[in-house]
Amino acid sequence: MIREPLIFELSDQEKSAFSWPPLDVPARKELLAKLPLRGEIDDFPQVSEPEVVRHFHRLSRTNYSVDEGFYPLGSCTMKFNPKVNEKIATLAGFTEGHPFLPEDLVQGNLRVLKWMEDLLSEITGMAAFTLQPAAGAQGELTGMMLIRAYLESQGDPRKYVLIPDSAHGTNPSSAHLCGYRVIEIKSNQQGTVDLDALRTAMNKEVAALMITNPNTLGIFESDICEIADIVHQQGGFLYMDGANMNALVGRFRPGDNGVDVIHLNLHKTFSTPHGGGGPGSGPVGVTKKLEPFLPVPVIVQEEDKFRLDFNRPHSIGRVRSFYGNFLVVVKALAYILALGSEGLKEVSEIAVLNANYIRRSLEGIYHLQYSTPTLHECVFSDKHQKKYGVNNLDIAKRLIDFGLHPPTVSFPLTVHGALMIEPTETESKRDLDMFIQAMKRIADEAVHQPELLKEAPHSTYVRRLDETRAARQPVLRWRPEPEEEK
Repeated sequence: MIREPLIFELSDQEKSAFSWPPLDVPARKELLAKLPLRGEIDDFPQVSEPEVVRHFHRLSRTNYSVDEGFYPLGSCTMKFNPKVNEKIATLAGFTEGHPFLPEDLVQGNLRVLKWMEDLLSEITGMAAFTLQPAAGAQGELTGMMLIRAYLESQGDPRKYVLIPDSAHGTNPSSAHLCGYRVIEIKSNQQGTVDLDALRTAMNKEVAALMITNPNTLGIFESDICEIADIVHQQGGFLYMDGANMNALVGRFRPGDNGVDVIHLNLHKTFSTPHGGGGPGSGPVGVTKKLEPFLPVPVIVQEEDKFRLDFNRPHSIGRVRSFYGNFLVVVKALAYILALGSEGLKEVSEIAVLNANYIRRSLEGIYHLQYSTPTLHECVFSDKHQKKYGVNNLDIAKRLIDFGLHPPTVSFPLTVHGALMIEPTETESKRDLDMFIQAMKRIADEAVHQPELLKEAPHSTYVRRLDETRAARQPVLRWRPEPEEEK
């Protein structure tokens, strides 16, 4: 592949992308004196219009997107989203509804928000939802704030939060931010919560257990009801990280199985673009006991009219400006309504089918630490390839040469050298087979041509980076080398 030069390397101070015609009126610079005009920028690149357009067009062709291929990122659910949902979210009634408008002028938008809350309650079995949190991590924080607020109202916020070693990595941070100390619960040989360890750790000083279900191994916590009983017997709450809900939607309702609080990721499970920093949405559902503590305002329906209720004396207050990322909610609602109950069941079925198709196709070629059945994702390791000097990062880098995005590597921490693969429900058998064949070829190369993997990728503008140095010493602005200056 021909390396695309930096825009600075194309620069020539004699060039210009445009030029103004000669001024035919007297100059009046004093008219601009008070305006915040940008001054000259040292070393700012000077290129012609064709050069700048072609440069950024060529760069855009090197960008990988979900429109080009699938992202098998485990635990992230990077699926293709229907374009019609994007179109719906651009309707003027949605995009032009300013949050400061009076309630009478946004009745339709309030209806959309309330409709979404009700549907999420039906899907999860929870009593009520808030749509304010802007992402899953903020949803976690909100959920833990609700638990703490309730316990404080009872006179004792307690000291600890239990978190399994198979939970999502943001869970401990959410607990710490709410003033709790975290105790880790080890997994058993099946990769699920060790009930004996949970019983030992659970006491009257524990506020909650934060569980990810399915966990980061893709394994369903089949003892969820017994786990809930253990926690509830000591007066604690069961928090469920619902980021992996696309494996369960339409098939399992957490609220019917002892879960007290759950956050969902609309930008994972219910069709909004995921990645690039947002926007996201992390709604939080709660049981009746925690409903009084939900963030304000709460949307209340009175006959055919909707209003915003700020008079909630037990509320934890706002967790985000206005009512959350409204257009993300619109896209997710369009997705749910288009699929219906049977369609949502099919989503989870195909997500599980696709993941297990990959698992069975690569089992034995790549090491599988746990034999327990998995749902929407599977976690291999590089154990078989390590004997040839090849690790999971080498495998991931080599996948790029096949035009495929690598899976998540080195997570979860319970699997050393992890390769965490989640194909989602939107991928065809053809694309899954393409990925499987590439992984098989890489496994063969690890045996016969390990040096090929150690130097991968070979087909990109930028080859293997020193990732540790890049993180510690990022170069954010180009400067010419001394010999170039001469």
